[in-house]
Amino acid sequence: MTHDHDLVLRPTAAQTHAALNPPPGRNGGDLVVETLQGLGATTVFGLPGQHALGMFDALRRSSLRYVGLRVENNTGFAADAYGRITGEVAPLLLSTGPGALTSLAALQEAAAGSSPVLAIGSQIPVAGLGGGRHGYLHELRDQQASFRDVVKSVHTVRTAAQIPSAVAAAWQSALTAPHGPVWVEIPQDVLLAETTLPVVTAVDATPHELVPRPELTAVAADLLARAERPAIIAGGGVVRADASGKLRALAERLNAPVVTTFGGKGAFPWEHPLSLQSWLEDRHTTDFLEDADVLLVVGSGLGELSSNYHTFKPRGRVIQIEADLGKLESNHPALGIHADARIALSALLETVGERADPAAPERVRQVLAAVRERIDGQELTLEQDVLAAVRAALPDGSPSFWDMTILAYWAWSAFDARRPGTMHSAQGAGGLGYGFPAALGAAAADPTRPVLAVSGDGGAMYSLAELATAKQYGLDVTWLIVDDGGYGILREYMADAFGEATGTELARPDFVALAESFGVPGVRSSPERLRDDLAEALASPGPSVVVLPALLRMFAPTHLG
Repeated sequence: MTHDHDLVLRPTAAQTHAALNPPPGRNGGDLVVETLQGLGATTVFGLPGQHALGMFDALRRSSLRYVGLRVENNTGFAADAYGRITGEVAPLLLSTGPGALTSLAALQEAAAGSSPVLAIGSQIPVAGLGGGRHGYLHELRDQQASFRDVVKSVHTVRTAAQIPSAVAAAWQSALTAPHGPVWVEIPQDVLLAETTLPVVTAVDATPHELVPRPELTAVAADLLARAERPAIIAGGGVVRADASGKLRALAERLNAPVVTTFGGKGAFPWEHPLSLQSWLEDRHTTDFLEDADVLLVVGSGLGELSSNYHTFKPRGRVIQIEADLGKLESNHPALGIHADARIALSALLETVGERADPAAPERVRQVLAAVRERIDGQELTLEQDVLAAVRAALPDGSPSFWDMTILAYWAWSAFDARRPGTMHSAQGAGGLGYGFPAALGAAAADPTRPVLAVSGDGGAMYSLAELATAKQYGLDVTWLIVDDGGYGILREYMADAFGEATGTELARPDFVALAESFGVPGVRSSPERLRDDLAEALASPGPSVVVLPALLRMFAPTHLG
């Protein structure tokens, strides 16, 4: 009996000759780079350091494009965004100790957002491993332990022969649903040692498909077909699985209203008659979802933000389709289906019949009208006008990246992403400094469309060094900085909770003058001019900064009932 893979294992005469006559002067770093190329990588992100120089020197002998940022955490955010935009693995090259550890917050966001980042870090020489007593620069007693609680999988290398297999295994792990960041570490001497191993060519690291169990989708289809008041919550897993078309087809077949989570923005058309949009922090939406007799949750773990701060208490039957096994039924009892969203929705579409419910669009309209009435009663015209100006200026196909700032909190609920995979924020792990470096990664992934980054002045201070990166590579990113003189959302939280805020007021630079000192055009805007200033900046090639001095407020929370 002959299998197809038997044929792949037989080298051609040319392959045999090349394998037996590898070019001289190669080292472990070359094996890393060759493996990445063999896996299909075209771009790598990184920041060099002493122990990692073998990898960086090997880049010079390769066709890989290198994008280097100024801080490892920002480099990780850029790789995260590259993975989100392309759906491909984003290699991230790091040095040992401080360089590696500085990336941890970015890798936590990649883990929370299921972004396929392949972080490859160096290590001290093999002889010094495990002791913590040799006095090597950057030495840690157990470096991989620092990553194990953050990334999806850890892969260690101790000899050159292990490099291709370790990198390929990590690549496969990153791309198997749920996507996520992975860590590979390679000692300095292994990277620098000359090797006579054959050049790495094509490498197979096909991700495993996560297919639902058919008996579970049969039960789910039956529950949905017989439901009187079905509803759907669509999370980020729908976007990552490229399943928005299948979601829409199923919702229309069932006449089921759909709400998208903050991570699932764009998974369902905003103005569709069945769209409840993203008003998850509103009790009207929560009440509607609680009243559903069958609730289909796709690609969401129903965490803190998606459950209106854990006040959501469904009364009907819940069906949860989730690729991350740890999130399956972790917050609510459900018919749990461990599967990739696209494959599971395809299975349901093959089974579920048409369900008539002419009243569904009217029920959706009533909920949205109630939400609108509540927001309109809070005198928040400025905030809505600013968000509308951003939406009007941003081309439909352009991605936006939002830092943890009040305007982003508004955008989670009120911004029409218009297309799947075009709105991204740091709402997974919630760290500051995400917006601008992530936007740089997106611009590197797709230079054909401008990218928008949105930060507050506090978050912007995390990323100012990357203005040099934006200028150096000519990346087409417009950075909107909303300047309210401090950590605005924390100021609001503390004032509400304690009567006054502490540690939230910040001295900051003249952002326009600072941008111009990097050779990046800057403009000071106003709410009235914001739309035109943003549109002009987005239409101009290369990086730009738009500063909006404004004190924005959040809408009142409604999770308290």
